[in-house]
Amino acid sequence: MFVARFSCNVRYGHKDDALAVHRRWLDKIGTQLGWKQRVLVGSIGDESRLESEMTISSLAELEKAWEKLSTIDEHKKMAKELEPHIVSGTNRWEIFRVVDL
Repeated sequence: MFVARFSCNVRYGHKDDALAVHRRWLDKIGTQLGWKQRVLVGSIGDESRLESEMTISSLAELEKAWEKLSTIDEHKKMAKELEPHIVSGTNRWEIFRVVDL
């Protein structure tokens, strides 16, 4: 099992707008992928941080979802809507393996 986390930094004063676009993306696109996401925003320290994470069973599942994303025109449109609200070059994916201790 893995946790896939997408993150970016939001421009100063744009957090509400970025969250509104992201919320619409979750409703329209995330549901098509079957993703149930937990959304986090920075509170102390890196207050401009926006993160969205989901649990996936395999890296193959994530790759399949990424392939599907590239075919969804609404995803491309919403990425352009989000762009003015984020700091360019800060978007990234991190993948964590869940371990049982």
